[in-house]
Amino acid sequence: MPDAPLPVRDGLNPTRLRLPENTSWETIAEFLAARFPNDTTRIAEKIECGEVLVQDGTPITFSTPYAPRAFVYLYRDPPVRPRVPFEIDILHRDENLLVVDKPHFLATTPRGSWVTETAVVRLRTELDLPELSPAHRLDRLTAGVLVFTVRREARRPYQMLFDRRLVEKEYEAIAPAAPHLGFPLDVRSRIVKERGILQAREVEGPVNAVTRIDVVATAGDRARYRLRPRTGRTHQLRVHMNSLGIPLLGDNLYPEVYEVGPQDYSNPLQLLARSVSFHDPITGRSTRFVSRRNLAAWGNSTPGPR
Repeated sequence: MPDAPLPVRDGLNPTRLRLPENTSWETIAEFLAARFPNDTTRIAEKIECGEVLVQDGTPITFSTPYAPRAFVYLYRDPPVRPRVPFEIDILHRDENLLVVDKPHFLATTPRGSWVTETAVVRLRTELDLPELSPAHRLDRLTAGVLVFTVRREARRPYQMLFDRRLVEKEYEAIAPAAPHLGFPLDVRSRIVKERGILQAREVEGPVNAVTRIDVVATAGDRARYRLRPRTGRTHQLRVHMNSLGIPLLGDNLYPEVYEVGPQDYSNPLQLLARSVSFHDPITGRSTRFVSRRNLAAWGNSTPGPR
C-alpha cells in the first residue's frame, strides 16, 4: 500500500480512495460528489482549501481530470459522538511498544460510527504518537490488555507475532456456574461470521476455533473462568461459552440479541483480556503484560458454600 501524502491529523489517518474503472466522470471532483452525495458542500470546501490530494501530493482542483485507478486522499469529517467516559491506563511504554489497559465500551480502531472515540485515536492525540498502530485488536465491549506499536519500523515484527499465533493470551470471564461440566476442557468447533449479521455461528466443517476453558473460582450461581484461545475467530470466546450453556454475563448478542443504547454503560460484558505473553522479536526477552482491571460482576456475586 503506498504511503499517504497527508499526515495523521487529530489522531486519524486520511481517507484513501482508489478511483474505479469508470469513464462517466470527467473530473475527480465529479466522482467525489457522486461518492459522497450528502457531503458535497464539505467536499467542495476541502478542494478549495487544497486538502484533496493525489498520490504524488498534488492538490486537485475542480477541473483535475478523472484518472481510473488513481489514488485520492482527503480528510473526512468524523461523526460526532459523546466521549466514552472511561480512561485508558498505560501498562508499559518504550521506543517500540505501548501496552494499555483498555476499558469496556471503547473500540480499538475506527469503524462505522466509532471513529474519534477509539483507543488508537485517543492515544495518538493524547501522547502525540502519529505512527501508533494496534498489533492486535479487542472488541469494543471487551476490556483488558491491548498492544500497540509506537513507530512504523516496529509494526511488522509485532503484528506478525499475533498473525502467526505466537502470543499466549489469557482472558477472564464471569458466567453462570456449571458444576455438571468437567473442567478444564477444550471447546473445538468451526465458527463463521457473515457480513451484516451480528452473531457469529458454529457450523459443520473443519475446526477453525479452539478454546481452553477452566474454572478459577465459584461463588453461588456464578463462576470466574479462565479462557485461553488457541485461535482468533470473531466472537470466539462468547460463542464457545454460549455453546456450553453458560453465556457471559452482560452479553447482548449471545444467546439472544438485544439492543443496548450507545450511551448505556450499566451492564458491561464480563470479559477481560487478562494477559498477553510472547517472546519479544526485537529485544529477545520473554515478556508478559497483565491487566489491573477487575470484572464488576464478580464483586457483586453472592458467595456460596465453600
